[in-house]
Amino acid sequence: MTELKSSLSNIQKRRIEAATSIRSERAKRIDFLHTVQCQTSLPYRDPGDHVREWDRKQGTAALRIEAGSALDPRSKEYVKLGLPYGEKPRLVLIHLASEAIRTGSPVIDVEDSMTAFARSLGLETNGHHLRGLKDQITRLASATIRMGIIEQGRVVQVNTQVASAFDLWFPDEVSQRVLWPSTVRLSHEFFESLSRHAIPLDNRAVGAIANSPLALDIYVWLSQRLHRVTPGNPQFIPWTALYEQFGQGYNRIRDFRKKFLATLQQVRAVYPDSRIDSDLKGINLYHSPPPVPSTKTYLDPSGKT
Repeated sequence: MTELKSSLSNIQKRRIEAATSIRSERAKRIDFLHTVQCQTSLPYRDPGDHVREWDRKQGTAALRIEAGSALDPRSKEYVKLGLPYGEKPRLVLIHLASEAIRTGSPVIDVEDSMTAFARSLGLETNGHHLRGLKDQITRLASATIRMGIIEQGRVVQVNTQVASAFDLWFPDEVSQRVLWPSTVRLSHEFFESLSRHAIPLDNRAVGAIANSPLALDIYVWLSQRLHRVTPGNPQFIPWTALYEQFGQGYNRIRDFRKKFLATLQQVRAVYPDSRIDSDLKGINLYHSPPPVPSTKTYLDPSGKT
């Protein structure tokens, strides 16, 4: 119980410090995420290794993630990997996109860069925590993502993988026996698309809510959505639509609404310029500046300013 209280107080302290810093000065470190990944959701909890497919729907769009497999260098046989889940793969996607934009290269050195990324978020960098991040990288790198949109009676579908290649190794230490990559190469189509559709995020905000997959989902969603709302014309979103997008694990919309509103308050603390109100029918989104100014300087994958 003491450990739990300590953990919660550290999380609360991190959020307060981040909120204060965000209100007083511009971000010194910018993270990124692909705009499509700002609008789609991964599992919040481990669905189990027996679950090989994950489906989500939002309006006329549908997302399917299929778990992959990887060649075990010890057994020389392919092993099935589970689906990515929780806050860690969300942080991994942000890390991979951020490194690709910063370096201008689709090849990310996971072994060296992951520790620095975790440290920038104020997260623990012990072996256990980093192994969890690296395990989720392997799950993401091996998974296939299918995205489809129904338009005028026809379906437009894109099948892709975040990574086109990855270098796996298997540590000798018994306590570290989990497959993880030392390098990841983003697929060409994903890297090219990322260079055109990267959404800038405040690293301080990401670190403050890094322990909550729902908070991360809401933050990145608002980051790409609010600045596109027409000034003077707020956009209404009913609770049924929000439940469809974010409500996995809740049987009743009433319970989901309570959790969503509480989490939204945490998100707005680190995105203070966001303008939103709510009632029993849904929420209204008002035109708001993005958490980080979106300029070519940030989005140029060549690394030039």
